[in-house]
Amino acid sequence: MQLHKVSLADSHAFSPFFLDYIQHKDVLKPFYGRFPELRNFSKQIEEKKSAFPQAAREALVNTLQRQYEGLPISPHVEENISLLADAKSFTVTTGHQLNIFTGPLYFVFKIITVINACRQLKTQYPGYNFIPVYWMASEDHDYEEIKYFNLYGKKHVWNTEQSGAVGRFHTEGLDKMANTIPGKPKIFREAYAKHKKLADAVRHYVNALFGAEGLVVVDADDRSLKYQFTSVMRQDILQHVNKKIVDTTNAGLEALGYKAQVFCRDINFFYLVDGLRSRIEKQGDQYHVLDSDLSFSADEIEKLIEGEPEKLSPNVILRPLYEEMILPNLAYVGGPAEVIYWLQLKEVFRHFNVPFPILMPRNFGMIIDHEITRKFLKTGLELRQLFEEKNELFNHWVLAHSTQNLSVVAEREGIDKIFEVLQKRAGSIDKSLTSFVAAEGKRALKSLEKVEYKLLRAEKRRHTDKLRQIETVKDVLFPGGKLQERTDNFLNFQQRDPEFISRLLNTLDPFDFQFNILSYTS
Repeated sequence: MQLHKVSLADSHAFSPFFLDYIQHKDVLKPFYGRFPELRNFSKQIEEKKSAFPQAAREALVNTLQRQYEGLPISPHVEENISLLADAKSFTVTTGHQLNIFTGPLYFVFKIITVINACRQLKTQYPGYNFIPVYWMASEDHDYEEIKYFNLYGKKHVWNTEQSGAVGRFHTEGLDKMANTIPGKPKIFREAYAKHKKLADAVRHYVNALFGAEGLVVVDADDRSLKYQFTSVMRQDILQHVNKKIVDTTNAGLEALGYKAQVFCRDINFFYLVDGLRSRIEKQGDQYHVLDSDLSFSADEIEKLIEGEPEKLSPNVILRPLYEEMILPNLAYVGGPAEVIYWLQLKEVFRHFNVPFPILMPRNFGMIIDHEITRKFLKTGLELRQLFEEKNELFNHWVLAHSTQNLSVVAEREGIDKIFEVLQKRAGSIDKSLTSFVAAEGKRALKSLEKVEYKLLRAEKRRHTDKLRQIETVKDVLFPGGKLQERTDNFLNFQQRDPEFISRLLNTLDPFDFQFNILSYTS
């Protein structure tokens, strides 16, 4: 497998906001703590060490040991869970939805990034322990986003009438689906057959895929972990402290020309029970649970926070804070949208005296199998050209390989000179004619553009076979016009190459923020 890199800017797939962050633009520095470079972790370690209490470590270890009960785990995972009780142990975390069968390929890239980041941190700081963590978004109610995956060009959909937090969904039907997909992968057949709850099934398959690397899976939909978050619950639900903080940050970003990714509400918690996860909204002196008949007085909310905090679920604004309060975390690994919305939250962390983590973009990548590699090499294209819109890609290839002169640049220059002379002549006779001549010049240039377009289109017809080859490569690597990593499942490659994940682990650099193109060449 050969590795080639393309700058993220040249991929044309990322927002200017995100690109400015990875390019370390000065205007964004006030919105985060430390940039994701190995040298910056020394101070991050010291800051987190002094802020993270031993009681939180013990609660985390006890919770994880309980969550892993009955699941065969590797010695590395078992050791890492125990190490979390040590004041010299820290985590690097990524989070993701509970997609069936892992969902799109970038799920694997996220986990590869945290594992490799921990490897490099251990080399840089051998006196500490670094533990990769996958945070399951088990409390999300995003069924529409997790219910399908794409394998070999076919969309597989899990249909269920369940609602509420997806981590609590029953896995009924998924075991049968696992037996119908190509290859009938054992990992998923076992995960869905052995576990009735989706969160438990996801922990099973993630552990099967990455347990040998020591990856620890955390399900924060847990009573004991929520108890550590009760002070935030009170301040947000009863005092609405976060909206003003986030709104001020958003205004600062917008003044710089950036668009906010998420917006804060007066109350940033959902009410959570089996089958229901709905927003809490204050109406008069009552706290109503939307889409239900439930309501609470202020005293009842206090009692709920004190006695049943597991029934309160943070939204996107406060989920990051919850994560950092229950994990000894140094860095969060996320995709472009995640990194951007974390930048909106630094002052929330400051308000609650919680260290803001280092924000690390995940690895981005594309896999080119043997067949497509052979076809691509015949095209004569450069890898970065693959990211161009299809018609532009065709145009560039034809212009580069045609034996005909398809450009009208010289003619355009000639027209410009002719009408420049005509404008001066007309103006000397009658100034009102100047704008008329200028308009006629523009018309002439438009005619030239039409001629050029016709020449190019005619030349494309002469190269139909070659353009069809290019189109085949483009459609495979950008299914539906999207990046492969956001569409295809990792099984597209793992089933043909059992060493696929190992190759990624040994190839990708978590601190090199470029687009990785990995191709099979033999």
